[in-house]
Amino acid sequence: MQVAYVQFCPAFCDPDNTMARLAPLLARCASADLVVLPELCNSGYNFPTRDDAAAYAEPVDDSRFLDFLRDQCRAHDIDVVTGFNEKDDRALYNSAVLVTPDGIAGRYRKLHLFVNEKDIFTPGDLGLPVFERPYGRLGMLICFDWAFPEAWRVLALRGADIICHPANLVLPGLAQKAIPIYALTNRVYIVTANRIGTERNLTFTGLSLVADPSGDVLTQAPQTEEAVAVADVDVSRARDKQVTPRNHLFDDRRPAEYVALTTG
Repeated sequence: MQVAYVQFCPAFCDPDNTMARLAPLLARCASADLVVLPELCNSGYNFPTRDDAAAYAEPVDDSRFLDFLRDQCRAHDIDVVTGFNEKDDRALYNSAVLVTPDGIAGRYRKLHLFVNEKDIFTPGDLGLPVFERPYGRLGMLICFDWAFPEAWRVLALRGADIICHPANLVLPGLAQKAIPIYALTNRVYIVTANRIGTERNLTFTGLSLVADPSGDVLTQAPQTEEAVAVADVDVSRARDKQVTPRNHLFDDRRPAEYVALTTG
């Protein structure tokens, strides 16, 4: 199969402009099975207040942006994972949504909120789900989730072959250094789709990438330019956790010694 990322600059608080920018970029991913877009792709990121974020949030089941992506999925026969400013009753969530030609197939809500996100969004309450697709099993994390190795390991233990990572990274180069290591230590593929551009006082760091189960970077975008890249993925490599003939990445774990992770 093939995976892709789209690195671009969503239009802040202008979803129509964002959709116009995205359409030709998604057309360039038509050979891929799965495309990953940046965090909060439907709205932009750096809101002054919660009310500003709420004005551009949408429910998953009533979203012009997700309807647009479903139509793009049908047109190009692709799946898309997108960052999404989600409204659910009076709560706002920084979410990732898996869109397919048939509609919504999965959703994740960001667990680890970053800086001012804590004033706007409710921490995720859907856990760390894994979704089955014809080409493999997908997990999703969002931006600052990168800093928590427990989240990557849980998704890998639950069978994720590919972890999709929509991001709006602003700390230069940190996550991009960590992603190949998480791919290596969990023997999974990771697709990080970061964005570019500046919103108010934040500049985003680009360098989107695809890493493989050996920790090799298959493709990486520039730091400041729009980019689309497609990479080949062999899902069987992510399912082989045998490190040596006598060492298995998961079977050799000793969970009883890790209780400090949940009690410390």
